[in-house]
Amino acid sequence: MQSSTEQAQELTAVILTLNEADHIQDCIQSLAWADRVLVFDSYSQDKTAALAQAAGAVLIQSKFENYAQQRNAALDSLQTDWVFFVDADERGTSELGTEIRQMIAERPERGWYVPRHNYIFGKLTKGAGWFPDHQLRLFKHGYVRYERPVHEIAVVDGEVGYLQRPLTHYNYRDIPHFHQTQRSYSSTDARILYDEGIKPKPRNFILQPLRQFYWRYVTLAGYKDGLHGLRLSLYMMYYEWVKYRKLAWFWRKNR
Repeated sequence: MQSSTEQAQELTAVILTLNEADHIQDCIQSLAWADRVLVFDSYSQDKTAALAQAAGAVLIQSKFENYAQQRNAALDSLQTDWVFFVDADERGTSELGTEIRQMIAERPERGWYVPRHNYIFGKLTKGAGWFPDHQLRLFKHGYVRYERPVHEIAVVDGEVGYLQRPLTHYNYRDIPHFHQTQRSYSSTDARILYDEGIKPKPRNFILQPLRQFYWRYVTLAGYKDGLHGLRLSLYMMYYEWVKYRKLAWFWRKNR
């Protein structure tokens, strides 16, 4: 039985969605320990909205501008004590739910990082930067706002802590999905560098990819995942080169 203190701490899990019909019901079901699940949808064209409501979630639809705006809009729509942001391709566990309930009842922190178990190509990946992969996702409502439209960051008014129990993240389902996502990330990251006024130097096309590989494979222990870790480290080395190639293109285009 929960104490009166625990009962007073209402917890809402929030899932931002766009065309997540393949994931949404499993995600909602994995968060059954939350008091409420809110699906904040960007007008999906598939069955996401109907499936979310059928699974018992509250549905709000809002036009997407950027991730920071969307997360802040979701926060503004809520009346709750705590907010836990979860992606549709992530799953909570009962152990994580128990830990969250304990922390929000007993501890003074206003934000919490959550580790993730990342499954890449169906394989649990613990090296090359994919574990513990801490994500700042759990917040005391009213004490967080998101900033920066691209690669949004959460700004918490207060101390933050680290949970021990991980979310399960079904990350890249296959190699084409990985490359599609990394191509998008490389374009975004190149644009950020361009907007910051950073110009690529000839050595960047060699040294930065090599540094990326060393960081992923050696420093972040990608070697512990065997050939899987080697492949991922090589892929990330390649996309570091792609990022600088795109950065050079931005500068040529805007002379």
